[in-house]
Amino acid sequence: MARHAKTPRLLTHEQIWTALDRLAARASLSPSGLARRAGLDPTTFNKSKRITPDGRERWPSTESLARALAAANASIDTFVQLIGDGTRAAASVPLLALAQAAQCGHFDEHGHPSGKGFDELALPSSDDEHAFALEISGNLYEPAYRDGDVLLVSPSTAIRRGDRVVVTTSGGGVIIGQLKRRTAKVLELATLGATAADRTLAAADVEWIAKIVWVRQ
Repeated sequence: MARHAKTPRLLTHEQIWTALDRLAARASLSPSGLARRAGLDPTTFNKSKRITPDGRERWPSTESLARALAAANASIDTFVQLIGDGTRAAASVPLLALAQAAQCGHFDEHGHPSGKGFDELALPSSDDEHAFALEISGNLYEPAYRDGDVLLVSPSTAIRRGDRVVVTTSGGGVIIGQLKRRTAKVLELATLGATAADRTLAAADVEWIAKIVWVRQ
């Protein structure tokens, strides 16, 4: 009796994009960073671009994929391995440029990511389902953090004195610093960067505060 050949399994839209996320992480880049290094529009691989406005799946072109592989110094064989390498995949968390963090609509009152505008980045897994990543741009926080560094931030992790934190204020500011003291009325920080100084905020002026639990530099 003749044997029927097995029908090849087709790659799914999710598998291809997941592999691209893993490729970016393998090169220590965000998806937008990989696109930029590949000479593409920085939004080419953004999560928001993977589905068209009318709900159809958008696939990366062969040209953009080839350029991404070259930028990451990876082969097509490596990409195929990343498609099936689910057991070693890093968790995917929402990613936002630090400069955008204070803009309305990105976070809820608890500091949890909400709304649109986030990219996605593969990073070490966190126990906090609301964890997100912020990408530093510019030299404001040198030497502690430099342009391109990515901070993994956990809104649900307990904060103690001495922890590095991200704070947003009701006035639209974003502050990165080391927690010195926190009471029901005030928050005291040692800010980081070239203009480092002690700063005291009224508790009523703090939108949210979250701990920095990991840094990719």
